[in-house]
Amino acid sequence: MCYTGLFRRIIPFVLTFAVGLFIASFFVPIGLPNANWRGGRGMNKFHEMQQLRIENDDLREKNRALQLQIDELKSRTDNWDSDLDNVGELPLVDLDEHKPPPPPPRRPKHPGFE
Repeated sequence: MCYTGLFRRIIPFVLTFAVGLFIASFFVPIGLPNANWRGGRGMNKFHEMQQLRIENDDLREKNRALQLQIDELKSRTDNWDSDLDNVGELPLVDLDEHKPPPPPPRRPKHPGFE
Protein backbone atom coordinates (compact mmCIF):
# COMPACT_ATOMS: atom_id res chain seq x y z
CA MET A 1 0.00 0.00 0.00
CA CYS A 2 2.85 2.32 0.75
CA TYR A 3 4.19 1.96 -2.76
CA THR A 4 1.05 3.21 -4.51
CA GLY A 5 1.69 6.79 -3.34
CA LEU A 6 5.27 6.51 -4.48
CA PHE A 7 4.23 5.27 -7.93
CA ARG A 8 1.67 8.03 -8.23
CA ARG A 9 4.46 10.57 -7.88
CA ILE A 10 7.21 8.83 -9.86
CA ILE A 11 5.22 7.80 -12.96
CA PRO A 12 4.03 11.35 -13.85
CA PHE A 13 7.59 12.62 -13.33
CA VAL A 14 9.11 9.96 -15.60
CA LEU A 15 6.47 10.53 -18.28
CA THR A 16 6.95 14.31 -18.16
CA PHE A 17 10.71 13.92 -18.33
CA ALA A 18 10.42 11.60 -21.35
CA VAL A 19 8.10 14.02 -23.17
CA GLY A 20 10.50 16.88 -22.40
CA LEU A 21 13.45 14.95 -23.84
CA PHE A 22 11.41 14.08 -26.91
CA ILE A 23 10.55 17.73 -27.55
CA ALA A 24 14.11 18.90 -26.81
CA SER A 25 15.50 16.39 -29.31
CA PHE A 26 13.98 18.46 -32.13
CA PHE A 27 16.13 21.48 -31.17
CA VAL A 28 19.30 20.02 -29.61
CA PRO A 29 21.05 16.73 -30.35
CA ILE A 30 20.72 14.59 -27.26
CA GLY A 31 23.45 12.05 -26.72
CA LEU A 32 26.55 11.28 -24.76
CA PRO A 33 29.31 13.86 -25.14
CA ASN A 34 32.48 12.93 -26.92
CA ALA A 35 34.90 11.26 -24.49
CA ASN A 36 37.87 12.94 -26.16
CA TRP A 37 36.59 16.52 -25.88
CA ARG A 38 39.59 17.93 -23.99
CA GLY A 39 42.16 16.66 -26.48
CA GLY A 40 40.09 17.82 -29.41
CA ARG A 41 39.75 21.32 -28.02
CA GLY A 42 43.48 21.55 -27.39
CA MET A 43 44.30 20.46 -30.91
CA ASN A 44 41.83 22.92 -32.37
CA LYS A 45 43.38 25.70 -30.30
CA PHE A 46 46.87 24.66 -31.44
CA HIS A 47 45.86 24.68 -35.10
CA GLU A 48 44.09 28.01 -34.67
CA MET A 49 47.17 29.60 -33.09
CA GLN A 50 49.38 28.17 -35.81
CA GLN A 51 47.06 29.54 -38.49
CA LEU A 52 47.09 32.97 -36.82
CA ARG A 53 50.90 32.96 -36.74
CA ILE A 54 51.05 32.15 -40.45
CA GLU A 55 48.50 34.87 -41.21
CA ASN A 56 50.49 37.40 -39.15
CA ASP A 57 53.69 36.50 -41.02
CA ASP A 58 51.90 36.98 -44.35
CA LEU A 59 50.55 40.34 -43.24
CA ARG A 60 54.00 41.45 -42.08
CA GLU A 61 55.43 40.50 -45.48
CA LYS A 62 52.69 42.42 -47.32
CA ASN A 63 53.24 45.41 -45.04
CA ARG A 64 56.97 45.36 -45.76
CA ALA A 65 56.36 45.14 -49.52
CA LEU A 66 53.90 48.04 -49.40
CA GLN A 67 56.34 50.12 -47.34
CA LEU A 68 59.05 49.50 -49.96
CA GLN A 69 56.61 50.54 -52.68
CA ILE A 70 55.76 53.74 -50.78
CA ASP A 71 59.45 54.56 -50.35
CA GLU A 72 60.03 54.00 -54.08
CA LEU A 73 57.14 56.30 -55.01
CA LYS A 74 58.44 58.96 -52.62
CA SER A 75 61.85 58.84 -54.27
CA ARG A 76 60.20 59.28 -57.68
CA THR A 77 58.27 62.35 -56.51
CA ASP A 78 61.51 63.98 -55.34
CA ASN A 79 62.59 64.05 -58.99
CA TRP A 80 59.40 65.88 -59.97
CA ASP A 81 60.48 68.99 -58.12
CA SER A 82 63.51 69.35 -60.39
CA ASP A 83 61.30 68.75 -63.46
CA LEU A 84 58.96 71.59 -62.45
CA ASP A 85 61.85 74.06 -62.44
CA ASN A 86 62.41 73.39 -66.14
CA VAL A 87 58.75 73.86 -67.10
CA GLY A 88 58.76 77.61 -66.59
CA GLU A 89 56.70 79.96 -64.54
CA LEU A 90 53.07 79.17 -63.98
CA PRO A 91 50.52 81.92 -64.65
CA LEU A 92 49.38 83.76 -61.57
CA VAL A 93 45.71 83.82 -60.75
CA ASP A 94 44.21 87.16 -59.77
CA LEU A 95 41.97 86.61 -56.78
CA ASP A 96 40.12 89.91 -57.36
CA GLU A 97 38.66 88.52 -60.58
CA HIS A 98 36.55 86.08 -58.67
CA LYS A 99 33.70 87.94 -57.07
CA PRO A 100 31.34 86.36 -54.60
CA PRO A 101 27.90 85.40 -55.91
CA PRO A 102 25.12 87.98 -55.61
CA PRO A 103 22.88 87.79 -52.55
CA PRO A 104 19.67 85.75 -52.89
CA PRO A 105 16.49 87.65 -53.88
CA ARG A 106 14.23 88.96 -51.16
CA ARG A 107 11.40 86.83 -49.99
CA PRO A 108 8.05 87.89 -51.48
CA LYS A 109 5.40 89.14 -49.10
CA HIS A 110 2.38 86.94 -48.70
CA PRO A 111 -0.95 88.70 -49.06
CA GLY A 112 -2.48 86.88 -46.10
CA PHE A 113 0.11 88.14 -43.59
CA GLU A 114 -0.20 91.89 -44.19
